[in-house]
Amino acid sequence: MSAWQHLYSSRQWKQLRRHQLAFEPLCRFCLDSDVVEAATVVDHVKPHKGDEALFYDADNLQSLCKPCHDGTKQRIELGQDVVTFGADGWPLG
Repeated sequence: MSAWQHLYSSRQWKQLRRHQLAFEPLCRFCLDSDVVEAATVVDHVKPHKGDEALFYDADNLQSLCKPCHDGTKQRIELGQDVVTFGADGWPLG
Protein backbone atom coordinates (compact mmCIF):
# COMPACT_ATOMS: atom_id res chain seq x y z
CA MET A 1 0.00 0.00 0.00
CA SER A 2 1.26 3.47 -0.89
CA ALA A 3 2.24 6.00 1.73
CA TRP A 4 -0.52 8.29 0.45
CA GLN A 5 -3.34 5.70 0.26
CA HIS A 6 -4.94 7.24 3.36
CA LEU A 7 -5.78 10.36 1.33
CA TYR A 8 -8.48 8.40 -0.49
CA SER A 9 -10.39 7.97 2.80
CA SER A 10 -10.39 11.66 3.66
CA ARG A 11 -13.63 13.63 3.79
CA GLN A 12 -12.15 16.19 1.39
CA TRP A 13 -11.41 13.50 -1.23
CA LYS A 14 -14.85 11.91 -0.88
CA GLN A 15 -16.51 15.28 -1.46
CA LEU A 16 -14.21 16.07 -4.39
CA ARG A 17 -14.85 12.63 -5.92
CA ARG A 18 -18.62 13.01 -5.57
CA HIS A 19 -18.46 16.47 -7.16
CA GLN A 20 -16.27 15.24 -10.05
CA LEU A 21 -18.61 12.36 -10.93
CA ALA A 22 -21.62 14.68 -10.79
CA PHE A 23 -19.84 17.26 -12.98
CA GLU A 24 -18.48 14.68 -15.46
CA PRO A 25 -20.64 11.53 -15.17
CA LEU A 26 -19.38 9.87 -18.36
CA CYS A 27 -15.98 8.34 -19.06
CA ARG A 28 -13.78 10.90 -20.79
CA PHE A 29 -11.77 8.27 -22.70
CA CYS A 30 -14.91 6.49 -23.96
CA LEU A 31 -16.43 9.79 -25.10
CA ASP A 32 -13.27 10.43 -27.14
CA SER A 33 -14.19 7.22 -29.00
CA ASP A 34 -17.88 8.24 -29.35
CA VAL A 35 -18.91 5.64 -26.76
CA VAL A 36 -21.22 6.59 -23.90
CA GLU A 37 -20.14 4.84 -20.69
CA ALA A 38 -20.77 5.82 -17.09
CA ALA A 39 -17.70 6.89 -15.15
CA THR A 40 -17.04 5.15 -11.85
CA VAL A 41 -13.45 6.20 -11.16
CA VAL A 42 -12.07 9.67 -10.49
CA ASP A 43 -8.56 9.72 -11.93
CA HIS A 44 -5.69 12.14 -11.46
CA VAL A 45 -4.65 13.34 -14.93
CA LYS A 46 -1.12 13.98 -13.69
CA PRO A 47 -0.07 11.40 -11.07
CA HIS A 48 0.11 13.08 -7.67
CA LYS A 49 2.69 10.71 -6.09
CA GLY A 50 1.70 11.93 -2.64
CA ASP A 51 1.69 15.66 -3.43
CA GLU A 52 -1.44 16.73 -1.53
CA ALA A 53 -1.86 19.97 -3.50
CA LEU A 54 -1.96 17.95 -6.74
CA PHE A 55 -4.09 15.23 -5.12
CA TYR A 56 -6.83 17.71 -4.17
CA ASP A 57 -6.55 19.86 -7.32
CA ALA A 58 -9.96 19.66 -9.02
CA ASP A 59 -8.37 20.74 -12.32
CA ASN A 60 -6.22 17.59 -12.21
CA LEU A 61 -9.19 15.21 -12.17
CA GLN A 62 -11.03 13.32 -14.88
CA SER A 63 -13.84 10.79 -14.77
CA LEU A 64 -13.16 7.35 -16.24
CA CYS A 65 -14.85 3.96 -16.35
CA LYS A 66 -12.97 1.21 -14.52
CA PRO A 67 -11.78 -0.57 -17.71
CA CYS A 68 -10.28 2.67 -19.09
CA HIS A 69 -8.70 3.54 -15.74
CA ASP A 70 -7.24 0.08 -15.18
CA GLY A 71 -6.20 -0.48 -18.80
CA THR A 72 -5.73 2.50 -21.09
CA LYS A 73 -4.68 4.98 -18.39
CA GLN A 74 -2.18 2.54 -16.86
CA ARG A 75 -0.60 1.89 -20.28
CA ILE A 76 -0.33 5.64 -20.88
CA GLU A 77 1.41 6.11 -17.51
CA LEU A 78 3.82 3.28 -18.36
CA GLY A 79 4.71 5.05 -21.62
CA GLN A 80 3.21 2.33 -23.79
CA ASP A 81 1.54 3.04 -27.12
CA VAL A 82 -2.24 3.07 -26.89
CA VAL A 83 -4.47 2.67 -29.92
CA THR A 84 -8.07 3.70 -29.43
CA PHE A 85 -10.96 2.94 -31.73
CA GLY A 86 -14.08 4.89 -32.62
CA ALA A 87 -17.60 3.53 -32.42
CA ASP A 88 -17.22 2.54 -36.09
CA GLY A 89 -14.31 0.25 -35.26
CA TRP A 90 -11.66 2.35 -36.99
CA PRO A 91 -8.56 3.53 -35.11
CA LEU A 92 -8.63 7.14 -33.90
CA GLY A 93 -5.88 9.63 -34.31
